[in-house]
Amino acid sequence: MRTDDFRPSDNVEDDRAASASRGGIRTGHLGIGTVIIVGLIGWYFGIDPSTLLNIAQMLSGGTPTQQTGPAPPVTAGTPTDATGRFVALVLGDTEDRWTEIFRASGRTYHPPKLRLFSGAEPGGCGLAQSAMGPFYCPRDQRIYLDTSFFDDLQNKFGGCSNSNACKFSEAYVIAHEVGHHVQDELGILPKVTQAQRASGQTQANALQVRVELQADCLAGVWANRAQQKHHFLDPGDVDQALQTASAIGDDRLQKEARGYAVPDSFTHGTSAQRKRWFSTGFSRGQVAGCDTFSAAAL
Repeated sequence: MRTDDFRPSDNVEDDRAASASRGGIRTGHLGIGTVIIVGLIGWYFGIDPSTLLNIAQMLSGGTPTQQTGPAPPVTAGTPTDATGRFVALVLGDTEDRWTEIFRASGRTYHPPKLRLFSGAEPGGCGLAQSAMGPFYCPRDQRIYLDTSFFDDLQNKFGGCSNSNACKFSEAYVIAHEVGHHVQDELGILPKVTQAQRASGQTQANALQVRVELQADCLAGVWANRAQQKHHFLDPGDVDQALQTASAIGDDRLQKEARGYAVPDSFTHGTSAQRKRWFSTGFSRGQVAGCDTFSAAAL
């Protein structure tokens, strides 16, 4: 993957040094599934997840910690380190491509902010934790990313073989979160959230799967348009992104964690589904091809 022709975004907020220095909730006694569930509960009921995590930490035998002191100012603009600059370049190209796509349909695209942090970070949807992975918060229209997740792609999830091979996989992760912002801009997320609150947990999970698969598809749409514009992909890049999509499917992660999968609890889709919908977006390059909500089969 080559980013020479990409424009760096000015919408990156770099809080890595400050968030690492002020610390956060230690989650060493808690599994990643517990952290994610607690975060979702906090978001749903409007409770600061840090409070719930402290309680869970005490129940598991750990000692809660608190953030102290006022938050230092966040550095805005293009980071100067290699990882931060890569994030800014990918984000910048998503801004340019989605601006073109929205303009073609008579709409105006309002790009999101992307907050880089390390460990833990307060935000519009409560406390962001690195264990939660990257996520989009519709309340403040920000993407939260601890770049240590890129290391997890290579070392924990086995999503790519080495750091160079990981580049397009990392870009896919960013583009997926941007896809959630696109859903927000199109009014899809508010409608789904309303439907989820009026349904049972199983149905809410099923709706979330369709949200996530659509974001995978929209990431593919960006990659299609960026390839047409820049011819930035190297041989094997798309296969590597598909491998990453497979590595972070609900079925694979659950089987690795507990030895079996529970489909009713899926929130992101299976490995095969994630690969299929990214491929659909990449091959067609059209938002209309990403209607996971009308699809009879995912």
